[in-house]
Amino acid sequence: MKPAIPQVDLHDFLSADPKRKQDFIQDLGVAFSDIGFVALRGHFLTPELITKLYKEVRLFFELPETVKMKYHLPGLAGQRGYTPFGSETAKGFNQADLKEFWHFGQYLSPKDVGEFSYPENVNVEELPDFNTVGKEVFQALEKTATEVLKAIAHYLELTPNYFVPFVTNGNSILRPIHYPPITEAPKNAVRAAAHGDINLITLLMGAQGSGLEVQNRTGEWIPAQAQEDELMINMGDMMARLTNNKLKSTIHRVVNPPKELWGESRFSIPFFMHPVATMPLNCLANCISDTHQKQYDDITAGDFLHERLVDLGLIKK
Repeated sequence: MKPAIPQVDLHDFLSADPKRKQDFIQDLGVAFSDIGFVALRGHFLTPELITKLYKEVRLFFELPETVKMKYHLPGLAGQRGYTPFGSETAKGFNQADLKEFWHFGQYLSPKDVGEFSYPENVNVEELPDFNTVGKEVFQALEKTATEVLKAIAHYLELTPNYFVPFVTNGNSILRPIHYPPITEAPKNAVRAAAHGDINLITLLMGAQGSGLEVQNRTGEWIPAQAQEDELMINMGDMMARLTNNKLKSTIHRVVNPPKELWGESRFSIPFFMHPVATMPLNCLANCISDTHQKQYDDITAGDFLHERLVDLGLIKK
């Protein structure tokens, strides 16, 4: 029986064997064109680094609320530091998601700092290893995502490094999320309501607890949980716009657990691969045809991100 989410191994793409590489490109492209999700092995994260990150993330979210709020920076639309429980609402929903989260952002070299206006990363004084481990994971996932984008460029018949200039020093985010124990019956709220991601692609480490579901083409919700050695990767809305929906930004959600598991926390750590703000998201010419007309207006990644942050309630109109 085939798994609900297709599986691929990045070692095949990095191989010197042309057939292995081409098979990876084709399998990846078909998966992203069909369901928009794929399970990836062979990435650049080590089990030891994953274990370290989850340890630090748990320690952070166990800190007293007064301590965590020291790292909540109003005015940044949640781009860095801590965002408290109930702050984010999915587009089209009225109830806030049942989660709190942290944001690590891009790490610029001294020569690039003046070119980009990203907020600085926030240092957690109480946990000396928190930021060090966060940076290591951010950079390992960014390296993995760049290779996946090279494979996507091949599939789209673009130059192999088409995405590289746009994602180098891009506005990417590593987001450790804590879904706290549920203490009373939620009023029409879930841990994360059905949504599509904003960015180009998302890399999700194996979550500490089930709950992630993906909506397939027939409208059926199917479970999508990465194994310990896998990353779950999905297309974002920016990629859907760029490819005129050739590659799908699949709707997904995190549902509440059965009542007997309400007392357990859930942790999830996605990496959102964003380009630089100036990247045009205009539909690619080779993704437009007489039978597949252009579906989106031209826009830059920066303007699109701003629109979506307003939708999420993180920026006020």
